[in-house]
Amino acid sequence: MSFLTLSLTLIFVLIPLILSRTLKLGLEKDTLIATIRSIIQLLAVGYVLQYVFDAEHILFILLMILLMIGAATQNARKKGASIQGITWKLFLTFVFIEVLTQSILLGLHIVPPTPQYIIPISGMVIGNSMVLGILFLNRFTAEVENTQDETELILSLGGTPKQAIHTQLITAIKASTIPTIESQKTIGLVQLPGMMSGQIIAGADPVQAVQFQLLILFLLLTTAVVTSIMLGYLSYPALFNKQMQFLKFHK
Repeated sequence: MSFLTLSLTLIFVLIPLILSRTLKLGLEKDTLIATIRSIIQLLAVGYVLQYVFDAEHILFILLMILLMIGAATQNARKKGASIQGITWKLFLTFVFIEVLTQSILLGLHIVPPTPQYIIPISGMVIGNSMVLGILFLNRFTAEVENTQDETELILSLGGTPKQAIHTQLITAIKASTIPTIESQKTIGLVQLPGMMSGQIIAGADPVQAVQFQLLILFLLLTTAVVTSIMLGYLSYPALFNKQMQFLKFHK
């Protein structure tokens, strides 16, 4: 695809801009910012990845992964700003997810240990973990805020912090993982996933493309569940002091 052809795709940006202006939705500014940022960021990443792929040096691979984890942490922390230490908890969760998935992929020789495989897969895993982290924190903070009286009641009756927050924690974990699980139920019927479609467009064998897509789907399933559970159990102790008293919570 040439840059001239690519410029024609801006029609798909123009359509929502016109609709937003016509219906007074107020989405013009955010749409333009999102478009400009995506163009700059993706082009920059494209040139960086080209250099990293050519160099094939482990240091560049690690720096790219660290950059992705740092950006994901910075973005997700806003949803859990009221939870003490949420930044390092998110960072630790993303690092654990990355180490877990790459250890399995590379340790069992499922994919080759090259930048062309490690970096894109890491991006999908960390990106999905970030989204799940945001979903979890958003739901968890809402659940905690809405059930503060119940939490304090359980504590006053001799319950532990874990018992007092158990229902809210499980509810948030389930709610954050539902989109991933539900989307996998209709994969291939309602939509053709991005990685599979990209490979098919590039001329790859459809069956081979399906195999790689299944790999990603299974990875994202693990990412969704592990992210929500790990982040949840790292976060809830911050809602109580050393005397096991509930700290009044404000989103």
